[in-house]
Amino acid sequence: MTQEPVFEESTGNVFADLGLADADELFTRGKIGIQVLRLLKGRNLKQREISDLLGIPQPEVSHLMKGEFQRFSEGKLLTFLKRLDTEITLHLRPRHGGEQAAETVVSL
Repeated sequence: MTQEPVFEESTGNVFADLGLADADELFTRGKIGIQVLRLLKGRNLKQREISDLLGIPQPEVSHLMKGEFQRFSEGKLLTFLKRLDTEITLHLRPRHGGEQAAETVVSL
């Protein structure tokens, strides 16, 4: 007799699905970090070149390239995007503000 597999629908955030306390922060770091990796891989740079470009030691480049984004703050990852000539725009608005809630747009 075989048992039917059990599937659970994801929230879209694997870290929240795992019940981690800092799930939103980890998810944000992951999204930003993946974009950094895409840009770096598109340039075909050596780790030493990446180190110079991003201003971090080579061992940190190694962690970055392995996807260990938890080692970097969101701010640091955004700095990497800026150094990779990426325009960053933040839209700030209340979560439950309704139609007339003010939105602030910040370009970095």
